[in-house]
Amino acid sequence: MTAHVRIAPWADGDLDLLRRKNEPEMTKYLGGPESEEKLLARHERYLNLSGPGVAQMFSVVLLPEGEKVGSVGYWEKIWQDEWVYETGWGVLPEYQGRGIAAAAAISLIETLRPVRKHQWLHAFPSVEHLASNAICRKAGFSFVAECEFEYPKGTVKPSNDWRFDLG
Repeated sequence: MTAHVRIAPWADGDLDLLRRKNEPEMTKYLGGPESEEKLLARHERYLNLSGPGVAQMFSVVLLPEGEKVGSVGYWEKIWQDEWVYETGWGVLPEYQGRGIAAAAAISLIETLRPVRKHQWLHAFPSVEHLASNAICRKAGFSFVAECEFEYPKGTVKPSNDWRFDLG
């Protein structure tokens, strides 16, 4: 089943979505839930990201319902001495398993391609996070290698490096 979604730039009203994404089930592979203070700071960062071609967060809107069911975004980083984009996503538990995250990743790629400054878009799911690794495959990313990846800050864990050629 292919989900139909659109992605909308992160907005003030998305704080409740961010709170839902901060629940233990959603943060299992991301270091666990953040405090309310850190969550509010994250929301502000999402609102103030640099914008197209640099960094941007989006809510994932399920169509035709129009309900916000997750988030997806990208940001610049240096990976192996090269500027690249990193991406991440999350879909609320009750909407998982419907192809929504893969559709959102594909939508993000389509949005990023025309404004891109870098050739590669990377995703670094934990080797244990089978669903996120499957999303990478479904969205057309190529597996590069297993790597050690730091997230959250101070926590290094075995991850898979997936990349998508935006060129």
